[in-house]
Amino acid sequence: MDFQLKTLTGSQAATEKSDALIVLVPSGALAVGDALSALASAARAAGDLPDKPGKLLSLYRPEGVAAPRVVLASIGDGVPGSVRSAVLAAVRTLKGLGTKRLTLVFAGPADGAAVHSAVLAVADASYVYVTTKSKSEPRTLRQVTLGVADGNAVSSAFAEAKATAAGIEFAKEWGNRPANHCTPTLLADAAETLTSQAHIKCEVLGPKEVAKLGMGSFASVAQGSSEPLRFIVLSYRGATKDQAPVVLVGKGITFDTGGVSMKPAAEMDEMKFDMCGAASVLGVFRALGELKPAINVIGLIPSCENMNDGKALKPGDVVTSMSGQTIEVLNTDAEGRLILCDALTYAERFKPAAVIDIATLTGACVVALGGVRTGLFSADDALAKALEAAGEQSLDRCWRLPLDDEYAEGLKSNFADVANIGGRAGGAITAAKFLQRFTGAFPWAHLDIAGTAWKSGAAKGSTGRPVGLLVAYLVSRAGAVQPALPKKGRKAPAAA
Repeated sequence: MDFQLKTLTGSQAATEKSDALIVLVPSGALAVGDALSALASAARAAGDLPDKPGKLLSLYRPEGVAAPRVVLASIGDGVPGSVRSAVLAAVRTLKGLGTKRLTLVFAGPADGAAVHSAVLAVADASYVYVTTKSKSEPRTLRQVTLGVADGNAVSSAFAEAKATAAGIEFAKEWGNRPANHCTPTLLADAAETLTSQAHIKCEVLGPKEVAKLGMGSFASVAQGSSEPLRFIVLSYRGATKDQAPVVLVGKGITFDTGGVSMKPAAEMDEMKFDMCGAASVLGVFRALGELKPAINVIGLIPSCENMNDGKALKPGDVVTSMSGQTIEVLNTDAEGRLILCDALTYAERFKPAAVIDIATLTGACVVALGGVRTGLFSADDALAKALEAAGEQSLDRCWRLPLDDEYAEGLKSNFADVANIGGRAGGAITAAKFLQRFTGAFPWAHLDIAGTAWKSGAAKGSTGRPVGLLVAYLVSRAGAVQPALPKKGRKAPAAA
């Protein structure tokens, strides 16, 4: 989608040629000096436009406005959450009406956070999955003009939002694909496409390379599938070589039957979403390639299927991880931690400033936090606080859960260094404690996105989370978004 930022007064917005115009109306007095402000003031006075965020009034061909359809949307106090509610509601009312060009204008002052929220809400509300549909209409909305009182003042926030929206959509796309359209090999191909952007390189390792590295835990999960595993290594270099990178590790189980410890049939189709951690890493790199922040980032994606055949991993088997630690597999459906632990060990070679793994890891996290907040685990207070702040800023929120050593008691094994599961109690925490065993060499955080990566029911589909949180964290860490180089004659520095 083509997003454009313009400095627009109310009078100028009224003359913008578009299929529809959304006017974001804040609470409080409006300066009545143009057709749009007059409409909003009159609607409010008549009680047709309450101040509550998300309340709408739709108009057709109002006098003095070029756009045939106008939607007045209340944003209340104008904070990002209120703006998001209003924009989501307004854009959804226009679905099915053939809107190709949309103008969205703030009727009052708008800061960068409000602009950021508006862009992401438009992208979210207008996203349509079409890849495996034969007769579906593609997304109608093609061009969005965002009008504010001072475009220069919010240009950085707009650029970050635009790139983040592209990254979220990339993550949604791969998260939504059925498992036969998103095998480990196809996921690796998707990663390779990102190398068309400046500063990004990709290396893909197969079964032989993974075996040579000693990733016995990762390989054990893949051994029951006819689809070969892939270990994807992405790198983005936006800073000097001597700057330690942030490493993102995404769980890439492209389909999870549960293995021998098989899942119930109901809703098993949703186990195509078990690679949403991997999809979020791809989405972050899609955004980084557009933003070009001054930071170095590595993306590690261990990807395979968790399937059943005569070679499949069995409960009671003991496998050896890349770190040398042995693992008793008590439940083959606790496979995500088995592939992540080897990727975390591999991350040591980059001498990282921080490592963040992202995984649809436990149903226990869904029970604890539902679909609102992502579970956050970290023993590093500074890293945890930075991620929490990024979540609040991006409206992609997380909640920190404990990592007390006592939670690891249930992982003791008589036959290996550690078991891959504890008891039912505190399952999200014991899973994090398992991963923590492989992170002693660097600051580490774990994001359990089992409740936030996708929605079920009528709205079934990937959410693209936590791309927004991660991009906000990385941009904040980089300090500022570098301005894009001109297309003609630009010289991109060598990628990592």
